[in-house]
Amino acid sequence: MAVMILLIAFSLSIATAFLIAFIVSTKSGQFDDVHTPSIRMLFEDEKPKTKK
Repeated sequence: MAVMILLIAFSLSIATAFLIAFIVSTKSGQFDDVHTPSIRMLFEDEKPKTKK
């Protein structure tokens, strides 16, 4: 029974850490741009080199 209480406490602490990390990342603006990732594949990063 003591092991079960220990596992529940451990899982709640991990869930709390993930929740805090999510809140910090949303407040820092990490998820603000929702349009650019969907069209990023349409743009080329660099022009292809041609042989002379």
